[in-house]
Amino acid sequence: MEIITHQAIDPSLCGRAVQVDKGYSRVELLTLPVMAADASGLVHGGFLFGLADYAAMIAVNHPNVVLGAADVKFLKPVRADATVVAEARVEEVQGKKHWVAVSVAHKDEVIFQGMFTCFVLAKHVLDT
Repeated sequence: MEIITHQAIDPSLCGRAVQVDKGYSRVELLTLPVMAADASGLVHGGFLFGLADYAAMIAVNHPNVVLGAADVKFLKPVRADATVVAEARVEEVQGKKHWVAVSVAHKDEVIFQGMFTCFVLAKHVLDT
């Protein structure tokens, strides 16, 4: 399936889509040393959130989708140079509101989970 949203995303920051189907996406991210928050190589959670957000956006896959809210849990730490995989599934749709469940795993162990509330707008959020 062709990705029709968030087409300017840098895959080195938010991941590379490896599967996109109706209401589903799978995105891989190789965490980089520049993503580390400290000398131990702990990846800053913002990069995991960005991966999960991107996976949610392309699971909805509409040009005008935006994130409205997220309820997330960081379950385990991850070090730089690890490959993490996000899977996103649209769980429910009510009008313009889509609820998307996202999990991020490293070596088959879930390290992040979240429910993302996405909105599909009539026009681009920056259009006036």
